[in-house]
Amino acid sequence: MSVRTRFAPSPTGRLHLGNVRAAAFNWLFSKSSGGVFILRIEDTDIERNVDEGEASILEDLRWLGLDWDEGPDVDGAHGPYRQSGRSELYASKVDGLMESGGAYPCFCTEVEGQEDSNSKEVTHQYSGVCRGLDPDERNARLNAEEPHVIRFSVPQNHPEVTIQDEVFGSISFPINDIDDFVICRTDGRVTYNFGVVVDDIDMEITHVIRGVGHLSNTPKQVLLFDALGANRPVFAHLPTVLGPDGRKLSKREGATSIQEMKAQGYPADAVLNYVSLLGWSHPEEKEILSNEELAASMSLDRVGRSDCQLDPDKFRWVSQQHLARQNLQELVSHVRPFIDTDRFPDTGDNLSAVIDTLRTRLSTYKDINDHLGLLFPEDKVRAELLRKEVGADPEVNRTLIAVREKLQALERWEEEGIGTAIREAGTSAGVKGAELFHPVRRVLIGSEKGPDLGKILVGLGMGEGIRRIDQAIGE
Repeated sequence: MSVRTRFAPSPTGRLHLGNVRAAAFNWLFSKSSGGVFILRIEDTDIERNVDEGEASILEDLRWLGLDWDEGPDVDGAHGPYRQSGRSELYASKVDGLMESGGAYPCFCTEVEGQEDSNSKEVTHQYSGVCRGLDPDERNARLNAEEPHVIRFSVPQNHPEVTIQDEVFGSISFPINDIDDFVICRTDGRVTYNFGVVVDDIDMEITHVIRGVGHLSNTPKQVLLFDALGANRPVFAHLPTVLGPDGRKLSKREGATSIQEMKAQGYPADAVLNYVSLLGWSHPEEKEILSNEELAASMSLDRVGRSDCQLDPDKFRWVSQQHLARQNLQELVSHVRPFIDTDRFPDTGDNLSAVIDTLRTRLSTYKDINDHLGLLFPEDKVRAELLRKEVGADPEVNRTLIAVREKLQALERWEEEGIGTAIREAGTSAGVKGAELFHPVRRVLIGSEKGPDLGKILVGLGMGEGIRRIDQAIGE
């Protein structure tokens, strides 16, 4: 059977880096194995569901490039792909367990169910009062429509439940720590553990890849897999993702959402690259990887066990590396909407060259506004005064005149030719190195430090570049 993985979010809020990490690992593992990636919406927690919750999940996943082979908006043989549409299947599986003796009705109140029948002390586990009810009494109470839940009858034939986890290895849970847990509520809705197992069986999920926070649910789920006569999937629990403050990421704790990252100007491939490194490492220790490279190299045996902590500086570095490698035309199309046109109303007709000049300084698309001032100062009067101040030095003025003459003689306005022209001007003026480059750069962008002069002048364009030099010369 081919690999089948799933991502099963609840529509209770926007996706953040923590739960997107789970989506990414499932998607990448399915791609690396030539398998199928399924999107399933667990929308039965009506009280916590939010308006547009599902739509936002689909939007965020598509933005990241995590396409699904089966899902709520994609035909598949195992639908519906929303839990709210699977009630009949759940009910039939509950009935089947009841008939086989694997589950039973419980009429206890919460307190009654947690009282030890001998000491009357309240415990954290169900006491099993209704498990041994006389069949006649049980049927009479059911016929009277007495409110009840359905509990799973935990088998007592083994002292432990043992699972094999691809990350954490063999883990055993004492059977005495697992009480007869509820699988169906009074209102007929199934609980999380039951619904997810029924869905995984029906959708033929082969690998369950999720956060280690779900590890405590796993013994209950494997008991249900066994009771329903299904093969257990392969489990792989990913290490906890901590925020920069060392606390566990949570939507309730204000974790940065994918929507916010998109608004801040992070490229989607950088986000996917970064979350994939949270608990996993490339075989060759590479850190900057395309989606295709990630998919080709993803394997569960390189997932670590230790908690991983978000590092904003590392995240920005990964993003910077992706922007530096991005196709220029694509980069321009992404950067353009982020330009603050109130601050920079006129960036000229050569925006591609401008962005190419500044691209190595960008960690996000939005960063463009922090660097456009190099080429297009907001205080134009002050910039002009600075140029005149620089040009007031006779030696500098002579150098600038030589630079202008060489630049004006160029037939093609290209970075390499511009660099050659400036060096030739320096030779004729008797200056080189910092004596040549610093004053020219100050005249052009107001600073001795910055991009290469060829990049600056290509970004400015010939007309604007010559105009700024003329201002410094006094012409």
